[in-house]
Amino acid sequence: MEQIWTQFSSTEWLLIILGAFLIGMGKAGLKGIDMLSVIIMAMVFGGKSSTGIVLPLLSLGDMAAVWYYNRHAQWTHFWKLIPWMGIGILLGVYFGKDMNEVLFRQIMVLTIIVTVCIVFWMEFVRKKADIPTHKGFAAATGLTAGFTTMIGNLAGAFANLYFLAMRLPKNDFIGTTAWIFLVINLFKLPFQVFYWKNITTDTLSIDAALFLPLTIGFWLGLKGVGKINEQLFRKMILWLTLLGSLLMLFKR
Repeated sequence: MEQIWTQFSSTEWLLIILGAFLIGMGKAGLKGIDMLSVIIMAMVFGGKSSTGIVLPLLSLGDMAAVWYYNRHAQWTHFWKLIPWMGIGILLGVYFGKDMNEVLFRQIMVLTIIVTVCIVFWMEFVRKKADIPTHKGFAAATGLTAGFTTMIGNLAGAFANLYFLAMRLPKNDFIGTTAWIFLVINLFKLPFQVFYWKNITTDTLSIDAALFLPLTIGFWLGLKGVGKINEQLFRKMILWLTLLGSLLMLFKR
């Protein structure tokens, strides 16, 4: 146990604490910033190993978000995505254990960037674009989000873009994603504990040390979200998602 605390430098611990802080801010509603936390944690722990550190923190953040935003959840969208995300997770469990992380990351990031460009066009060029209603849109989003959340906690980007396309108001957006990711992240836990075996007593001891920065990040995130209007909220999500995608693409 002592070795795991001493194997990281002071700089790495600062990055780890920053990553937990950003997770808290993202779960409070500053969507898009969560990709930055994924990148930071992957830099320190490695891609797949970092998911074992991050998942318990995400679950705690989801619980806090559900507690705060529960009344805003839109259950129609919840039930459209959850079954497909569950299937995507199971595919990720099976195919992701030995998948080449670099190739996976490049494919997913390019997919995110293309999707961001489409949403940018819908938001600022066409502007009056119809809300997607085809069942295949929710199915494709759910499968991709489920698969990517199992491999590298990248589902937030796809969920963000889906709910932007659905034109959900800010609080409905946050409340619905809070419930979706609470269910999905709890569903992932046993697979990472018993199959991938990257959640251990050692990783949980690190998570326990990160509870305070996670909590501070969530509290400050709530303060920030309350001051952001609807239009700025949508622009912020798009730009942060695009920035996170580009950083992920060029991460070594």
